[in-house]
Amino acid sequence: QVQLVESGGGLVQAGGSLRLSCAASGRTFSIFTMAWFRQAPGKERQFVTALPWTGDDPYYAESVKGRFTISGDNAKNTVYLQMNSLRPEDTAVYYCAVRVSLGRSTARAEYSYWGQGTQVTVPS
Repeated sequence: QVQLVESGGGLVQAGGSLRLSCAASGRTFSIFTMAWFRQAPGKERQFVTALPWTGDDPYYAESVKGRFTISGDNAKNTVYLQMNSLRPEDTAVYYCAVRVSLGRSTARAEYSYWGQGTQVTVPS
């Protein structure tokens, strides 16, 4: 099992920035990718970005490219999401997720472990 704990959510004005963190514990040796998803009210959970733990380049949803940056600290088993130029449509609960299989994936079903989520609110 892998346990994930997110932190850093909050309320920020449009155009502002926020940094989320996700710390993994447990069977961290099984992690191949750490990712962020988000779920807005009444909508399905959608992929935001992912960072392969293999050293490969991260990948992003088109909606956040150029504004969000994912980074990680393997030694701390922690991944970060730096969110800049935030918009009201970025309002959602942000979830950290872990994939234990090789390869790239943006599909929710491909991720085995999930955090409890952290709320990000950008008022319009």
